[in-house]
Amino acid sequence: MGRLLKIFGTLILLLATHFAYSQNNSYNISFEFYNDTFNLEVDSSIIVNAPTELSEQYIKASYNKANAGKYSSIIKTLTDYKGKHQLNDWLYYQLIRKTAQQISPKKDNYERYTFYKWFLLGKSGYDARLTIADNRIIFYVYNDEDISDIPFVMFKNKKYMCLNHHDYAYADLNKVPPHDMISIPEAKEAFSYKVTRMPDFKPEDYYEKQIQFSYKHKTYHFNIKLNPDVETIFANYPVVDFESYFNIPLSKETYGSLIPLLKKNVSGMKQKKGIDYLMRFTRYAFLYENDEENFGKEKRLSPEETLFSKYSDCDDRAALFFYLVKEIYNVPMIALLYPTHITMAVQFDTPVGGDPIVYKGKTYSICEPTPQKEDLGIGKMSADLKKVPYQVVYAYEPKKK
Repeated sequence: MGRLLKIFGTLILLLATHFAYSQNNSYNISFEFYNDTFNLEVDSSIIVNAPTELSEQYIKASYNKANAGKYSSIIKTLTDYKGKHQLNDWLYYQLIRKTAQQISPKKDNYERYTFYKWFLLGKSGYDARLTIADNRIIFYVYNDEDISDIPFVMFKNKKYMCLNHHDYAYADLNKVPPHDMISIPEAKEAFSYKVTRMPDFKPEDYYEKQIQFSYKHKTYHFNIKLNPDVETIFANYPVVDFESYFNIPLSKETYGSLIPLLKKNVSGMKQKKGIDYLMRFTRYAFLYENDEENFGKEKRLSPEETLFSKYSDCDDRAALFFYLVKEIYNVPMIALLYPTHITMAVQFDTPVGGDPIVYKGKTYSICEPTPQKEDLGIGKMSADLKKVPYQVVYAYEPKKK
């Protein structure tokens, strides 16, 4: 009898242990994130079912289940990583996308994958919203910056940008009514599209691209290191304001393969000649094609993307020229936007002749980084633009040391 009781007791203990384990089961996920391996423990208590039918009730029920589960360690791991690696919001969102993909793969169920992106972003503090329209789950985030070319809605006097518009390429999401937007109560922060720091990529993931151009009857050769992940980062990046756009930096290895060599090449030149060298490098080292022909829409390439691309237009070259001059000379500059063109003007240490631009009492000289019909030197404006009104869309003033 005692032996039977002992066996029975053991069975009860095993069942209790199994029950406790099944209630608190967790698993580890791991994936490559640029130069690092990101590890995360996911508790089964936050796992929600795929919807049999997409509805507001499904989203709210899924939220209630995940919210009651053990999600706090996941958010802490994500936000700690964000802080340690100084991720801007856009790069943090890429981390969240990869995490959601591991928890619920996009190809298995798009709605559940989008739910997890929303849940993780919202629990990280960002005012993210979900709504349903035309049987589509639409994902928004609060943003107070000047962003164009992606759908947005105004809701309670706040602007929400659509984060998953690229998944609905042929739908006009601007017609989606801004109602029944499901939020996470404690999520209040605005999301920013500014990218002021690139990730540290693995050096072995770079490849070399050869670029050459001629200046003053001498040919200059460059072996620029480029990483394909840069194109992935900016694949769905919107058209941001010019200040944000012009200040997207190069990644570490790309910077090291280009900027020191450019500095060396201009080291023996006076300021005007050195900036003329950078202007002509930007103008002639790359082939020109407008965005409509190249991409079928307006797309502003970051400086590093311009180095990648076979073709680039005036926006891309203005941003690259600005970045090169800022890094090597760090002088005041302004960007001049015409109806169909953008160009740059630089404030030199000593005035340069030509067609001066006076802005807020200071004199700037045109530096045209895009090929034109005329071979324009510093201070020279295209004849087609001399009587065309322009707008100064960005003014850069170096910080005083």
